[in-house]
Amino acid sequence: MDHTARLDAYLDRNDLAVVWFARPNSFAWLTGGDNVVDRTGDVGVAAAGYDGDGVTVVTNDIEAPRLRAEELPAGVDVVEFDWHASSLADAVAEASPDPAAADFDVPGMDDVDASALRQPLTDADVDAYRSLGADAAAAVEAVCEDLDPTDTERETAAALRERLTRAGIDSPVVLVGGAVRAPQYRHYTPKEVEVGDYALVSVTAERDGLFASLTRTVTFSPPTWFDERAHATARVASTALAATREEGRRDGTAGDVFAAIQDAYAETGFEGEWRRHHQGGAAGFAGREWIATPNHDAAVHLPMAYAWNPTVEGTKTEDTWLVTEDGFECLTAGDWAREDAAAVGYDVSLAHATPLEK
Repeated sequence: MDHTARLDAYLDRNDLAVVWFARPNSFAWLTGGDNVVDRTGDVGVAAAGYDGDGVTVVTNDIEAPRLRAEELPAGVDVVEFDWHASSLADAVAEASPDPAAADFDVPGMDDVDASALRQPLTDADVDAYRSLGADAAAAVEAVCEDLDPTDTERETAAALRERLTRAGIDSPVVLVGGAVRAPQYRHYTPKEVEVGDYALVSVTAERDGLFASLTRTVTFSPPTWFDERAHATARVASTALAATREEGRRDGTAGDVFAAIQDAYAETGFEGEWRRHHQGGAAGFAGREWIATPNHDAAVHLPMAYAWNPTVEGTKTEDTWLVTEDGFECLTAGDWAREDAAAVGYDVSLAHATPLEK
Protein backbone atom coordinates (compact mmCIF):
# COMPACT_ATOMS: atom_id res chain seq x y z
CA MET A 1 0.00 0.00 0.00
CA ASP A 2 1.48 3.37 -1.03
CA HIS A 3 1.42 6.55 1.03
CA THR A 4 -1.76 8.02 -0.44
CA ALA A 5 -3.67 4.75 -0.14
CA ARG A 6 -2.88 4.70 3.58
CA LEU A 7 -4.02 8.29 3.90
CA ASP A 8 -7.27 7.53 2.02
CA ALA A 9 -7.97 4.75 4.50
CA TYR A 10 -7.07 7.04 7.43
CA LEU A 11 -9.41 9.81 6.24
CA ASP A 12 -12.23 7.34 5.72
CA ARG A 13 -11.69 5.59 9.05
CA ASN A 14 -11.68 8.85 11.00
CA ASP A 15 -14.33 10.75 8.97
CA LEU A 16 -11.85 13.50 8.10
CA ALA A 17 -11.72 15.84 5.12
CA VAL A 18 -7.96 16.41 5.24
CA VAL A 19 -4.83 15.57 7.24
CA TRP A 20 -1.89 17.99 7.58
CA PHE A 21 1.83 17.37 8.12
CA ALA A 22 4.31 20.08 9.11
CA ARG A 23 6.91 18.04 10.99
CA PRO A 24 9.86 17.64 8.61
CA ASN A 25 9.97 13.85 8.42
CA SER A 26 6.27 13.48 7.64
CA PHE A 27 6.30 16.44 5.25
CA ALA A 28 9.09 14.65 3.37
CA TRP A 29 7.21 11.34 3.56
CA LEU A 30 4.18 12.90 1.85
CA THR A 31 5.79 15.32 -0.61
CA GLY A 32 9.39 14.18 -1.03
CA GLY A 33 10.44 17.74 -0.18
CA ASP A 34 12.21 19.53 2.64
CA ASN A 35 10.37 22.14 4.72
CA VAL A 36 13.24 22.91 7.10
CA VAL A 37 15.00 26.23 7.53
CA ASP A 38 15.71 26.30 11.27
CA ARG A 39 16.93 22.87 12.35
CA THR A 40 16.30 23.57 16.02
CA GLY A 41 12.52 23.53 15.50
CA ASP A 42 10.12 20.58 15.54
CA VAL A 43 7.89 22.13 12.87
CA GLY A 44 9.00 23.28 9.43
CA VAL A 45 8.09 26.38 7.44
CA ALA A 46 5.32 24.66 5.47
CA ALA A 47 2.49 22.18 6.04
CA ALA A 48 1.32 19.63 3.48
CA GLY A 49 -2.33 18.60 3.50
CA TYR A 50 -3.85 15.54 1.82
CA ASP A 51 -7.61 15.50 1.13
CA GLY A 52 -8.06 12.35 -0.94
CA ASP A 53 -7.65 14.16 -4.26
CA GLY A 54 -4.19 15.65 -3.94
CA VAL A 55 -1.72 17.62 -1.85
CA THR A 56 -1.92 21.27 -0.84
CA VAL A 57 1.00 23.06 0.80
CA VAL A 58 0.55 26.09 3.04
CA THR A 59 3.57 28.32 3.62
CA ASN A 60 4.51 31.98 3.94
CA ASP A 61 5.35 34.25 1.06
CA ILE A 62 9.09 34.11 1.83
CA GLU A 63 9.28 30.35 1.34
CA ALA A 64 6.67 29.73 -1.37
CA PRO A 65 8.82 30.52 -4.45
CA ARG A 66 11.69 28.32 -3.27
CA LEU A 67 9.44 25.42 -2.31
CA ARG A 68 7.65 25.53 -5.67
CA ALA A 69 10.93 25.61 -7.59
CA GLU A 70 13.08 23.23 -5.57
CA GLU A 71 11.15 21.03 -3.13
CA LEU A 72 7.68 20.16 -4.41
CA PRO A 73 6.46 17.98 -7.27
CA ALA A 74 4.66 19.63 -10.16
CA GLY A 75 0.96 20.01 -9.60
CA VAL A 76 1.09 20.62 -5.85
CA ASP A 77 -1.09 23.61 -4.98
CA VAL A 78 0.74 26.16 -2.80
CA VAL A 79 -1.28 28.53 -0.61
CA GLU A 80 0.69 31.56 0.56
CA PHE A 81 0.18 33.80 3.56
CA ASP A 82 1.96 37.04 4.51
CA TRP A 83 4.88 36.15 6.76
CA HIS A 84 4.14 39.12 9.06
CA ALA A 85 0.39 38.63 9.27
CA SER A 86 -0.11 35.07 10.48
CA SER A 87 1.43 31.90 11.87
CA LEU A 88 1.64 28.61 10.00
CA ALA A 89 -0.91 27.03 12.33
CA ASP A 90 -3.41 29.85 11.88
CA ALA A 91 -2.90 29.84 8.10
CA VAL A 92 -3.53 26.10 7.94
CA ALA A 93 -6.66 26.47 10.06
CA GLU A 94 -7.95 29.16 7.68
CA ALA A 95 -7.15 27.21 4.52
CA SER A 96 -8.39 23.82 5.70
CA PRO A 97 -11.80 22.22 5.26
CA ASP A 98 -13.38 20.60 8.30
CA PRO A 99 -13.00 18.20 9.98
CA ALA A 100 -9.22 17.88 9.90
CA ALA A 101 -6.23 16.45 11.76
CA ALA A 102 -2.62 17.63 11.94
CA ASP A 103 0.73 16.45 13.29
CA PHE A 104 1.32 19.83 14.95
CA ASP A 105 -0.80 22.09 17.11
CA VAL A 106 -3.52 23.67 14.95
CA PRO A 107 -6.60 25.22 16.62
CA GLY A 108 -9.66 22.98 16.25
CA MET A 109 -7.83 20.02 14.70
CA ASP A 110 -7.34 16.48 15.97
CA ASP A 111 -3.86 15.03 16.45
CA VAL A 112 -2.54 12.43 14.01
CA ASP A 113 -0.07 9.65 14.83
CA ALA A 114 2.08 10.03 11.74
CA SER A 115 4.45 7.24 12.74
CA ALA A 116 1.69 4.66 12.36
CA LEU A 117 1.00 5.91 8.84
CA ARG A 118 4.68 5.72 7.85
CA GLN A 119 4.94 1.99 8.61
CA PRO A 120 5.67 -0.35 6.89
CA LEU A 121 8.01 0.89 4.16
CA THR A 122 6.91 1.02 0.53
CA ASP A 123 9.03 -0.14 -2.42
CA ALA A 124 9.93 3.48 -3.19
CA ASP A 125 10.96 4.02 0.44
CA VAL A 126 13.23 0.99 0.27
CA ASP A 127 14.90 2.19 -2.93
CA ALA A 128 15.64 5.56 -1.34
CA TYR A 129 16.85 3.82 1.82
CA ARG A 130 19.37 1.74 -0.12
CA SER A 131 20.85 4.88 -1.60
CA LEU A 132 21.01 6.67 1.75
CA GLY A 133 22.50 3.66 3.52
CA ALA A 134 25.22 3.19 0.93
CA ASP A 135 26.20 6.87 0.96
CA ALA A 136 26.15 7.12 4.76
CA ALA A 137 28.29 4.01 5.19
CA ALA A 138 30.77 5.22 2.57
CA ALA A 139 31.16 8.55 4.37
CA VAL A 140 31.61 7.03 7.83
CA GLU A 141 34.04 4.37 6.66
CA ALA A 142 36.13 6.87 4.69
CA VAL A 143 36.58 9.08 7.75
CA CYS A 144 37.40 6.08 9.93
CA GLU A 145 40.01 4.88 7.44
CA ASP A 146 41.82 8.23 7.79
CA LEU A 147 41.70 8.18 11.58
CA ASP A 148 44.90 8.40 13.65
CA PRO A 149 45.31 7.92 17.41
CA THR A 150 46.25 11.60 17.83
CA ASP A 151 43.08 12.85 16.12
CA THR A 152 40.58 14.30 18.54
CA GLU A 153 36.98 13.23 18.86
CA ARG A 154 35.85 16.70 17.77
CA GLU A 155 38.09 16.71 14.69
CA THR A 156 36.69 13.34 13.69
CA ALA A 157 33.10 14.49 14.20
CA ALA A 158 33.75 17.59 12.07
CA ALA A 159 35.17 15.45 9.27
CA LEU A 160 32.12 13.18 9.43
CA ARG A 161 29.66 16.05 9.21
CA GLU A 162 31.56 17.60 6.30
CA ARG A 163 31.68 14.37 4.30
CA LEU A 164 28.02 13.60 4.95
CA THR A 165 27.02 17.11 3.92
CA ARG A 166 28.84 16.64 0.61
CA ALA A 167 26.54 13.67 -0.02
CA GLY A 168 23.43 15.76 0.72
CA ILE A 169 23.00 14.05 4.09
CA ASP A 170 22.15 15.74 7.38
CA SER A 171 23.63 14.31 10.56
CA PRO A 172 21.39 14.83 13.60
CA VAL A 173 23.59 12.45 15.61
CA VAL A 174 27.39 12.22 15.37
CA LEU A 175 29.13 10.49 18.26
CA VAL A 176 32.86 9.81 18.53
CA GLY A 177 34.28 8.08 21.58
CA GLY A 178 37.95 7.32 22.03
CA ALA A 179 39.65 4.83 24.31
CA VAL A 180 39.19 6.98 27.42
CA ARG A 181 35.54 8.00 27.01
CA ALA A 182 33.90 5.15 25.04
CA PRO A 183 34.09 2.76 28.02
CA GLN A 184 32.69 5.44 30.34
CA TYR A 185 29.68 6.66 28.36
CA ARG A 186 27.16 5.04 26.02
CA HIS A 187 26.51 8.39 24.30
CA TYR A 188 30.06 9.59 23.68
CA THR A 189 29.37 13.14 22.53
CA PRO A 190 32.67 14.34 21.00
CA LYS A 191 35.15 16.27 23.12
CA GLU A 192 38.58 17.80 22.56
CA VAL A 193 40.24 14.50 23.52
CA GLU A 194 42.53 12.33 21.40
CA VAL A 195 40.93 9.01 20.40
CA GLY A 196 43.97 7.02 21.53
CA ASP A 197 44.01 3.22 21.31
CA TYR A 198 40.61 2.78 19.66
CA ALA A 199 37.46 4.68 18.70
CA LEU A 200 33.74 4.11 18.29
CA VAL A 201 32.09 6.26 15.63
CA SER A 202 28.27 6.40 15.56
CA VAL A 203 26.09 8.35 13.14
CA THR A 204 22.41 8.86 12.45
CA ALA A 205 22.12 10.19 8.91
CA GLU A 206 19.02 11.77 7.31
CA ARG A 207 18.15 12.46 3.70
CA ASP A 208 14.74 13.01 2.12
CA GLY A 209 13.09 12.27 5.46
CA LEU A 210 14.65 8.82 5.92
CA PHE A 211 17.08 8.05 8.75
CA ALA A 212 19.91 5.51 8.80
CA SER A 213 22.07 4.71 11.82
CA LEU A 214 25.41 2.91 11.95
CA THR A 215 28.48 2.49 14.14
CA ARG A 216 32.02 1.65 13.08
CA THR A 217 35.03 0.82 15.24
CA VAL A 218 38.69 1.55 14.60
CA THR A 219 41.37 -0.16 16.71
CA PHE A 220 45.03 0.70 17.10
CA SER A 221 45.89 -1.12 20.32
CA PRO A 222 42.56 -2.24 21.81
CA PRO A 223 42.07 -3.42 25.41
CA THR A 224 42.33 -7.14 26.15
CA TRP A 225 38.59 -7.31 26.87
CA PHE A 226 37.56 -5.74 23.58
CA ASP A 227 37.07 -8.78 21.33
CA GLU A 228 34.86 -10.68 23.78
CA ARG A 229 32.56 -7.72 24.31
CA ALA A 230 32.40 -6.80 20.63
CA HIS A 231 31.46 -10.38 19.70
CA ALA A 232 28.73 -10.34 22.36
CA THR A 233 27.16 -7.16 20.95
CA ALA A 234 27.20 -8.71 17.47
CA ARG A 235 25.37 -11.80 18.75
CA VAL A 236 22.79 -9.61 20.49
CA ALA A 237 22.30 -7.65 17.24
CA SER A 238 21.76 -10.89 15.29
CA THR A 239 19.26 -12.01 17.92
CA ALA A 240 17.36 -8.74 17.74
CA LEU A 241 17.06 -9.02 13.97
CA ALA A 242 16.04 -12.69 14.04
CA ALA A 243 13.42 -11.92 16.68
CA THR A 244 12.20 -8.96 14.62
CA ARG A 245 11.47 -11.18 11.64
CA GLU A 246 9.85 -13.83 13.83
CA GLU A 247 7.59 -11.35 15.63
CA GLY A 248 6.77 -9.52 12.42
CA ARG A 249 5.60 -12.77 10.87
CA ARG A 250 3.22 -13.46 13.76
CA ASP A 251 2.04 -9.93 14.59
CA GLY A 252 4.27 -9.71 17.63
CA THR A 253 5.37 -6.62 19.52
CA ALA A 254 8.48 -4.63 20.30
CA GLY A 255 8.31 -6.05 23.81
CA ASP A 256 8.57 -9.58 22.41
CA VAL A 257 11.74 -8.62 20.56
CA PHE A 258 13.09 -6.96 23.68
CA ALA A 259 12.64 -10.17 25.66
CA ALA A 260 14.83 -11.97 23.11
CA ILE A 261 17.44 -9.22 23.47
CA GLN A 262 17.46 -9.68 27.25
CA ASP A 263 17.96 -13.42 26.82
CA ALA A 264 20.83 -12.82 24.40
CA TYR A 265 22.70 -10.60 26.84
CA ALA A 266 22.35 -13.28 29.52
CA GLU A 267 23.49 -16.08 27.19
CA THR A 268 26.59 -14.15 26.10
CA GLY A 269 27.64 -13.51 29.69
CA PHE A 270 26.44 -9.92 30.08
CA GLU A 271 23.09 -10.30 31.81
CA GLY A 272 21.46 -6.97 32.63
CA GLU A 273 23.68 -4.98 30.27
CA TRP A 274 20.54 -3.85 28.43
CA ARG A 275 19.78 -1.58 31.38
CA ARG A 276 22.73 0.68 30.53
CA HIS A 277 21.56 1.86 27.10
CA HIS A 278 18.52 1.73 24.85
CA GLN A 279 18.68 -1.09 22.32
CA GLY A 280 17.20 0.67 19.27
CA GLY A 281 14.13 -0.34 17.30
CA ALA A 282 12.21 0.48 14.14
CA ALA A 283 13.74 3.06 11.81
CA GLY A 284 12.32 4.88 8.81
CA PHE A 285 11.09 8.46 8.66
CA ALA A 286 12.50 9.00 12.16
CA GLY A 287 15.77 8.07 13.82
CA ARG A 288 13.64 5.49 15.57
CA GLU A 289 9.92 5.16 14.85
CA TRP A 290 9.89 3.44 18.22
CA ILE A 291 12.51 2.34 20.73
CA ALA A 292 11.87 -1.08 22.22
CA THR A 293 11.38 -1.43 25.96
CA PRO A 294 10.17 -4.30 28.17
CA ASN A 295 6.51 -5.11 27.41
CA HIS A 296 6.37 -2.41 24.69
CA ASP A 297 3.21 -3.00 22.63
CA ALA A 298 4.36 -1.30 19.37
CA ALA A 299 3.64 -3.48 16.34
CA VAL A 300 6.53 -5.09 14.48
CA HIS A 301 5.92 -4.37 10.78
CA LEU A 302 7.43 -6.07 7.74
CA PRO A 303 8.97 -4.89 5.46
CA MET A 304 10.54 -2.29 7.70
CA ALA A 305 13.93 -0.86 8.59
CA TYR A 306 15.34 -1.65 12.01
CA ALA A 307 18.37 -0.14 13.70
CA TRP A 308 19.32 -2.20 16.74
CA ASN A 309 22.32 -0.91 18.70
CA PRO A 310 23.38 -3.26 21.51
CA THR A 311 26.29 -2.20 23.69
CA VAL A 312 28.59 -3.83 26.20
CA GLU A 313 30.84 -1.42 28.07
CA GLY A 314 33.24 0.08 25.54
CA THR A 315 31.79 -1.70 22.48
CA LYS A 316 28.78 -1.31 20.20
CA THR A 317 27.26 -2.98 17.14
CA GLU A 318 24.87 -0.95 14.95
CA ASP A 319 23.60 -0.93 11.39
CA THR A 320 20.27 -0.23 9.73
CA TRP A 321 18.69 -3.36 8.25
CA LEU A 322 15.70 -4.03 6.05
CA VAL A 323 13.76 -6.93 7.58
CA THR A 324 11.21 -8.71 5.40
CA GLU A 325 9.18 -11.90 5.62
CA ASP A 326 11.96 -13.64 3.70
CA GLY A 327 15.15 -12.26 5.14
CA PHE A 328 17.53 -9.49 6.06
CA GLU A 329 19.36 -6.82 4.06
CA CYS A 330 21.92 -4.55 5.68
CA LEU A 331 21.19 -1.12 4.22
CA THR A 332 24.37 0.38 5.71
CA ALA A 333 26.72 -2.52 4.95
CA GLY A 334 29.46 -0.43 3.31
CA ASP A 335 32.73 -1.99 2.17
CA TRP A 336 34.32 -3.12 5.43
CA ALA A 337 34.90 -6.77 6.29
CA ARG A 338 32.00 -8.42 8.07
CA GLU A 339 31.88 -11.48 10.30
CA ASP A 340 28.99 -13.81 11.03
CA ALA A 341 27.51 -13.83 14.52
CA ALA A 342 24.95 -16.45 15.55
CA ALA A 343 21.67 -15.34 17.05
CA VAL A 344 20.70 -16.71 20.45
CA GLY A 345 17.63 -18.95 20.25
CA TYR A 346 17.19 -18.71 16.45
CA ASP A 347 18.73 -20.58 13.54
CA VAL A 348 20.05 -17.31 12.10
CA SER A 349 23.58 -16.01 11.64
CA LEU A 350 24.16 -12.51 10.30
CA ALA A 351 27.29 -10.64 9.25
CA HIS A 352 28.26 -7.49 11.15
CA ALA A 353 31.05 -5.01 10.47
CA THR A 354 34.33 -5.94 12.12
CA PRO A 355 36.67 -3.32 13.61
CA LEU A 356 39.16 -1.72 11.26
CA GLU A 357 42.57 -2.69 12.64
CA LYS A 358 45.26 -0.08 12.01
